[in-house]
Amino acid sequence: MTKTYLTTALRNAAIGFTLTAAAFAGIQAGAQAIAGHNSNAPVNYNAGRIELQDRQNRVVLSGDVVVTQAGLTVRSNRMLVNYSDAGTLQIQRITATGGVTVSRGNERASGDVAVYDFNRRIITMAGNVRLRRGSDTLNGGRLVIDLASGVSSVDGRASGSSSVAGESGTNSSGRVTGTFSVPEN
Repeated sequence: MTKTYLTTALRNAAIGFTLTAAAFAGIQAGAQAIAGHNSNAPVNYNAGRIELQDRQNRVVLSGDVVVTQAGLTVRSNRMLVNYSDAGTLQIQRITATGGVTVSRGNERASGDVAVYDFNRRIITMAGNVRLRRGSDTLNGGRLVIDLASGVSSVDGRASGSSSVAGESGTNSSGRVTGTFSVPEN
């Protein structure tokens, strides 16, 4: 191997790594569109059926459920809303199952299960997770969006420190995959 060939190969590898890092930063910035939302805003809901379970401090929504809050939309087949009632009603957690999508602006995340923890200001999605921003995609087993810090992370498998239950159908490769658009010069 000549010195010129080795230098060229190393330079090309560095350029490839830089483009990959820049593309991931672009999709990461997109995840911050969801993360930049006001989790203290009022929550609106729409469902085919509602069951209020007063003794358990929860509400079960089913049938094409849509929940919106400050430009953030969560859709699923079923949602369980846990709340506290100490004089005023406060939502603690929403657990969505069945065809879950979370969207805000031009960003959309989808998965099998999502948990929106209002106290910790964290949205965790698990099982066949797909994050899409424009033509860029990111696929994995688990997506964690920290609304307080604006940091989002994707794992290849749905298992981990998440409190999401019922995780199934995770990314079979156990790897994070995706497609990024690279601007032409």
